[in-house]
Amino acid sequence: MPYKKLNYLKIFILVGLFVFLSMYPGLAQENKTALDKIKERGTLIWGADAEGGAPYIFPDPENPEKYIGFEVDLADAIAQKLGVKAVHKQNAWDGLVPALERGDFDIAMNGIEITDDRKETILFSSPYYIYVEQLVVRKEETKIQNLTDLKGKKVGTLSGTVAQDILQNFGGIDVRIYPGQVQPYEDLAIGRIDAVLLDLPIAAYYGKPNPKLKYAGEPMGEGLYGIAIRKEDAELKVKIDEILADLLRSGELKKIYEKWDMWNEAQNQLYEKMQVESGYSDLEKSQRAPISSFIPLLLKGAGITIIISVVSMALAVTLGLILTLIRLYGQGPFTYLATAYIEIYRGTPLLIQLYMLYYGLPNIGISLSPWVVAFVGLGMNYAAYEAEIYRAGISAIPKGQMEAALSLGMSRSLAIRRIILPQSLRISLPGITNDFIALFKDSSLVSIIAMVELTKTYNILAASSLRYFELGLITAIIYLGMSYPLSLLARRLEDKLKRKKGGI
Repeated sequence: MPYKKLNYLKIFILVGLFVFLSMYPGLAQENKTALDKIKERGTLIWGADAEGGAPYIFPDPENPEKYIGFEVDLADAIAQKLGVKAVHKQNAWDGLVPALERGDFDIAMNGIEITDDRKETILFSSPYYIYVEQLVVRKEETKIQNLTDLKGKKVGTLSGTVAQDILQNFGGIDVRIYPGQVQPYEDLAIGRIDAVLLDLPIAAYYGKPNPKLKYAGEPMGEGLYGIAIRKEDAELKVKIDEILADLLRSGELKKIYEKWDMWNEAQNQLYEKMQVESGYSDLEKSQRAPISSFIPLLLKGAGITIIISVVSMALAVTLGLILTLIRLYGQGPFTYLATAYIEIYRGTPLLIQLYMLYYGLPNIGISLSPWVVAFVGLGMNYAAYEAEIYRAGISAIPKGQMEAALSLGMSRSLAIRRIILPQSLRISLPGITNDFIALFKDSSLVSIIAMVELTKTYNILAASSLRYFELGLITAIIYLGMSYPLSLLARRLEDKLKRKKGGI
């Protein structure tokens, strides 16, 4: 007995030692700072939105597979000083700060204005650019020169910007919020709105080159751009501040801005507020890439769309069937829970569900990757619709068939599996196919959680090249090429099931 006790003690000690050693690397990893992880990884991951991102970050007009812009050059310069490589991660502009907080990237840099509200949730580096807001109007407009002239006018801007705050705080202006930088200037040119107020670098790249538009009045609302950093990464902020100061002293920062025609005397005093006076490059100076060069990127986006759609639909079909069986044949509270699930998911927007999964769950300690959120979000949403399709199919089967099966000695589960489900599948198949085709298009919503699928790829390329029609036509053909074969397959399956039924 003492011998056995001794063996048990040894085993207990060995197991405890193993557990401790296995946990130690994880503990050491947790103690590492963000700067340590960047150097160990060998990459500085920075978040930005390349859709309509000129001159910050956008696809090269001559080579759409490559991103260019003054912030791309700045990220490369910072990474080089850190001894690592800069890696861009695509994320919608209005979701950059939440994505940064959840740890999707090390820093966010995309013309993010330093404001008191943002300082409450994130750290900012030393400012790297002084900007002003520029009002743009149509060429023939003569009455609009300042904010006072905008009373009762429709004025476009971007969500979450200082320009939006200026317009709303002034009052009496019909503020129109746009998702990207290109759209407000296009609407202004065709007369849908009366003016656009945005940062001068944006106005200079998208407004000034347009022959139908012009600047109105003097720049206003001077402010600063800063690199966004998580609150807990104070050491990384200190290091980036040192690098920015070094780039400023060495003249490298000036070279980057001169390359993009963004340098002015105000940038000599990045830590003081001074008025910006600058000229900018014109899109037309760049040689446009042939339309065929965009196709590989669109096909890559289509591949991601297919993966998301197929996996999500497989989850939806499986979960929808389970929900239907529980709702129709379950007992007690399970029936009510299945019904509640279906009603909640059908009655709330898919976009809100994706936001809650991606940005909401980290607040309670659950952080899912964009791929998982895309699969789960779309799958769980469509499961509610598949459940109703199955329920309709099962309800169409005469009750006498179940009663006949039970009278022959079949169990309820066997009767459902052998008699009810095969017949209901034939009835449900058109609805399932229709939902699958719809899912291909709804997969575009995952772009809000940093997934660059087909629609997002189109938005990025079209906004930078201004080829909305040509690229839109190609994208539509790709979507048709993905969905039409599915329709043909569904018809063949329906015919096969009908023939099988006739043979029986």
